[in-house]
Amino acid sequence: MSIEILLYIFLIGIVALTLAVLMYGYKETFSIKNKILFSSLRFISLFAIGLLLINPSLNTTRYTIEKPQLILAVDNSASVKHLQQDKAVTSLVESLKENSDLNKAFDLSVFSFDTDLNTKDSLVFDGKQTDISKALSRLDRLYKNSVAPIVLISDGNQTLGTDFQFLSKTLKQPVYSVILGDTIVYSDLKINQLNVNKYSFLNNKFPVEVIISYSGKEDVRVQFVVKRNNTIVYKQSLKLSALNNSQILSFTLPASSVGLKQYSAEIQPLAQEKNTSNNIKRFAIEVIDQSTNVLIVSDMSHPDIGALKKAINSNEQRSSKVVKPEDALALLDDFQLVVLYQPTSRFKDLYDKIKAIGLNTLTITGTHTDWELLNALQKNFYKTPSLEEEEVGPQLNLNYGTFAFEDTGFNNFPPLQTSFGEITMLSPHEVLFEQVIDGIITENTLMATYEFENKRGAILDGQGFWRWRAQSYLENQDFKAFDNFIGGLVQFLASNSKKSRLTVSAEPFYYNTSDIKVTAQYFDKNYQFNKKGKLNISLINKADKTKTTVPFLLKNNFYEVNLSNLKSGNYTYKISIKDEASFSRSGHLSIIDFNVEQQFLNANVKKLKALSEQTKAQHYFINNSSQLVSTLLNDIRFIPVQKSEQKSVPLLDWKYLLAIIIAALSAEWFIRKYNGLI
Repeated sequence: MSIEILLYIFLIGIVALTLAVLMYGYKETFSIKNKILFSSLRFISLFAIGLLLINPSLNTTRYTIEKPQLILAVDNSASVKHLQQDKAVTSLVESLKENSDLNKAFDLSVFSFDTDLNTKDSLVFDGKQTDISKALSRLDRLYKNSVAPIVLISDGNQTLGTDFQFLSKTLKQPVYSVILGDTIVYSDLKINQLNVNKYSFLNNKFPVEVIISYSGKEDVRVQFVVKRNNTIVYKQSLKLSALNNSQILSFTLPASSVGLKQYSAEIQPLAQEKNTSNNIKRFAIEVIDQSTNVLIVSDMSHPDIGALKKAINSNEQRSSKVVKPEDALALLDDFQLVVLYQPTSRFKDLYDKIKAIGLNTLTITGTHTDWELLNALQKNFYKTPSLEEEEVGPQLNLNYGTFAFEDTGFNNFPPLQTSFGEITMLSPHEVLFEQVIDGIITENTLMATYEFENKRGAILDGQGFWRWRAQSYLENQDFKAFDNFIGGLVQFLASNSKKSRLTVSAEPFYYNTSDIKVTAQYFDKNYQFNKKGKLNISLINKADKTKTTVPFLLKNNFYEVNLSNLKSGNYTYKISIKDEASFSRSGHLSIIDFNVEQQFLNANVKKLKALSEQTKAQHYFINNSSQLVSTLLNDIRFIPVQKSEQKSVPLLDWKYLLAIIIAALSAEWFIRKYNGLI
C-alpha cells in the first residue's frame, strides 16, 4: 500500500474521530460511559465510510506447492500381446499407479494408444495399428507448459505415422522408454512391404513390388510364390544370407477378367522359424474395363493446377491431363469431364465444341477470368465483370445433398481470391459453399453444382484452393480428405446418369487394418436429401452364412456405417430403408485379412533407445523397470515447485466492511433508543 494511501487513511481517521467527539463529547445529558460508547460507534461507522470513499486495495498472497506431472503412455496394440508382454505391462502399470512415493512426488496420469491417443487407461491390447509419433506429439502439446516426463511403455514397433525417432528433436518433455520384448535375434523370413495398385484395367498387366528381408546367420534358399485360388500364378527362387539379407522383387500379373481378384504372396518358411505369420501377405485388386478421364484446360500456370491433378490422380480409377485451350480441341472425345481453369478469350472455340459434344464441365474462375466472354459463352451462371479483387472464405452448406462428402473443416480453410461481385445462378442448382467476407457469412455463391438439359456442371469462383489441400495435410498429415472431396465431385460431374433416390458408395474390398466404411444418400420424391431416413445394411458372410445387420448414422449430407468389427471374408450386402421397401441396393465386398501387428519378432530397441537419449532420459527393459522409479524420484528436474499467487482486492469488494458499518450504526441507534436518548 502506497504512502499516499496511508496518509489518506490517517487523515480519515482524524476526521472521523473529530466528528465523533464533536457529536457526543459535549452533550451534558450523556454519561461519560455513554459518550465514549457512542463516540466509538460513530467513529467506526464514519471511518469505514471514509475507507470506502478512497477504496484502497488489499494485497493477499497465496502459496501453493505444484507437483510435476508424470505421464504413462502405454502401447495398447496387438503386437504387445503377440510378443506375450500383455500381462507384464498390466502388472507394471498397476504397480506404478499404486506406488506411494511416485504419487507423493508426481501427479500421475495414464494414457493408452494405438492408432490414436486414448484417455482411458483400460488395456485390452487389440489395436490394429500403432502410431507412436501421434501419441507423443499430442502429449507434448497437452503438457507444453508443464514439467511432465513421459514414460513410454511400448515395443517400439510402429505401423502408422511418421518415424517417432525423428520426432524427438521437437519434444519438450523427456521420454523414458520401457522396452517390451527381448533382444534375441531369431532366424526369420519376412515380407516387409508389398506395393500394388488398387485397380487395374482389363487386359492390362498390373505391377507388383515385394520387399523381402531375412534375419539369420546361415545361407538359405527359399521359394517365393503368388497364389490365386490356391493356384500359383508367379514363383521365384531366392538365395539369402547374413550379408545379402534383403531383396526387392518386381513383376507383373495379368488382369484378364473384370472383377475383384484376391491373391496371397508367400515365402516358404524355414524349418526353425518362430514367426511364420509375416511370411504371408494377402492383397486384392479390382479389374475394371474403363476409367474416368478428366481434361484440365488452362491458359496459365498456377499451383491450383498441380493440386487438382494430384487430387484426381490419387484414385487409380481416374486420370487427368493438363493442356492449353487450342490443344484441347482434338482431345475432347477421349474425356468424360473438362475442367476449365480461368477461361479467357482463347477458350471460345473450346466452349463451342464442348457444347456440340455435350460434355460436362467444372469451371474455376478467379482474378484472371474474362467474365464478359464467359457470360456470353454459357447460360448457367452470370457475374458482372469487375476489376476489383477480394478474398472470400468458404461456408459449407450442411444441407447440400447432390453428392456425398465428409466435412473436413472447410469453414476453417484459407480464403480464395476472386474478382468483386456476386454470381447469379441461371440453371437449377444447389449451393455447396457460400462466401465468407471479413468473417461475415454472405448469401453469395462461392461454389455450386447445377444440372441443365441432362448435363452436369459446377462453378468454383475462387483461385488459390491449393492452400485447401495443404491445410488438409496440416490437419490430418495426409491429403486424403481433400482428395476424397475432389474425387466425389469428379465422380458426380463425369456421369450423366439419372439421379437415384438411394445412392451407395462402397469399395469392392477393404483391408482389416483400416476403417471399413460404407456411405449412402437417400432423397425424397423431390430429390431433396432426406435426413429422416432409417437405413440399415444387412451383410451375409459367404463362408458361414452368418447375417449381420447394422444401422446407418447420419453425418451432415450423407449416411455412414462403420463395419470395422466384421471378421475377414467375402460378403454380400443389401441396404434398405424402413417404410420404403421398394428402394434398396445390393452388392458385395471383401475384407482382406492382414494383421500387421503380428509381423514383429522383437522390440525395436534401437529406436526406443535413441528416443530416450535424444530427449535426455533413459531406457529400461521391462524386466528391470524397477530402476525407473528411483531415477524419476532422484532427478532434480522433477522436484515440486512452490508458487505464489498475489491478488489485489479493492476494499469495495470486501463485504465485511459494509456489515461493520451497518452493525455500528444499528448498535448506536438501538442503545440510544433503549436508554431513551432518541
